[in-house]
Amino acid sequence: MPYSPLRDGPVGRNEKERLFHLFHHYNRPGPRYTSYPTALKFAPLSIKEQEEILADEKDANANSPLSLYFHIPFCPSLCTFCGCHTIIDRKEESREEYLGLLEKEMRRFQQKTAYPNRKVVQIHFGGGSPSFLTPHQIRHLGNLIREIFPLAREVEYSVEIDPRQVTRQSIQAFRQIGVNRASIGVQDLDPEVQKAINRIQPKEVSEQCLTWLREVGITAINCDLIYGLPKQTRENFEHTLDQVLEWQPDRLTIFGYAHVPWVKPAQKVFEKKNILLPPEERMEILYNIHRRLPQEGYRHLGLDHFAAPQDPLAKAYDEGSMHRNFQGYSTLAGVEIAAFGISAISQGTNYYLQNGKELSSYRQILLNEDFLPIERGYRLNNEDLMRREIIMEIMCGRTIDQKAKVRKWGEAFGRLEKEAEPQLQEMEADGLISMHGGKLTPTRIGRFFLRNIALVFDEHAKPAQEGQAPAFSKTI
Repeated sequence: MPYSPLRDGPVGRNEKERLFHLFHHYNRPGPRYTSYPTALKFAPLSIKEQEEILADEKDANANSPLSLYFHIPFCPSLCTFCGCHTIIDRKEESREEYLGLLEKEMRRFQQKTAYPNRKVVQIHFGGGSPSFLTPHQIRHLGNLIREIFPLAREVEYSVEIDPRQVTRQSIQAFRQIGVNRASIGVQDLDPEVQKAINRIQPKEVSEQCLTWLREVGITAINCDLIYGLPKQTRENFEHTLDQVLEWQPDRLTIFGYAHVPWVKPAQKVFEKKNILLPPEERMEILYNIHRRLPQEGYRHLGLDHFAAPQDPLAKAYDEGSMHRNFQGYSTLAGVEIAAFGISAISQGTNYYLQNGKELSSYRQILLNEDFLPIERGYRLNNEDLMRREIIMEIMCGRTIDQKAKVRKWGEAFGRLEKEAEPQLQEMEADGLISMHGGKLTPTRIGRFFLRNIALVFDEHAKPAQEGQAPAFSKTI
């Protein structure tokens, strides 16, 4: 009997129809909440403001751990679905120059920060395509990180890999510098879908990448997929899942395609060719994902993340320590992030700092000035901190203990509850949350709508004005 994604057990009568009704009702623009407030609220910062934030002893503890993020923006070609900040450039010397700029930024950060001796417990290479670096460049970057930062004895060290660009030598170089976790971009294995999104990646290419990773000892593997892409159907995406599940990854991240052509103009081609996926087909694919993966032993941890029960992320979910940040869900709650490279966002206890997005200005600052290439940022007040805590707990599927929040935040939480009450009552009536004994908990069906539930507590959330493009993609 088919598994129900709404509850533990078989499909109930009219259950699917009920879920699709809710999809239609709640499918509206909303943030993915990798931060709160979102990056849209960041504002330009003066050099003085930047340095005050970095030097403020209240923002960091000398003994607290640190996470490092490195944005490697280079890609050899543009995938038309992509929403990342990338630079299309095949020249090796461009990447070589960029690594030199990263070194300058890392050393300058250590000069400016109040606590340069904090132990690093997590490192992540994102992009773009970090795997587009040569083996020599990978080893050079790894050596620089070890030279400039004190690393803890055990570091979660991860990299995003494009199987089309990587070689066995590159993967070996990642392992040599300490990488122990990899996320490979699969997206979809159907040839027609790949052609539509300008990402030709035969199944054998991904399989070869997985083989190399496991051969060198990188066995903690996530596969990234995307549902809602042009030319997808229930049948061909089911076939993609069949093939990916044969690889037995530890985690699966299945993002919903975010159609935002006003932000990413390359996506306009889908409209011109009239190949955008109809909403009903997209919902069918999403429903089948949540029906299928639990049958295969994967647990749904929140939004778009699934993990095998023995995976550390699943254990963090059970322990209530799973966290959400700019890299998605993480096992390390409360660890501050120092981010390097163009567009990279650092996250402190009560601040965000974002580097400029243009390579030219990033280069100009690092070569000719004595400050960091930070362009924008945001300093959270107590109201923001309270709302961020609640939103992040919701995004991680945790229960909100209203009495505990009152004890911690006082009257501010009482005002927030009153403000949110009408929308929460509607969501409770629709079965998205339960509110009993002074506790608010997302239900199993509510896990489809975590972005919508979190939106209730977002002070800055406002619908787009008539004729104005929405700020975010739709929530389903």
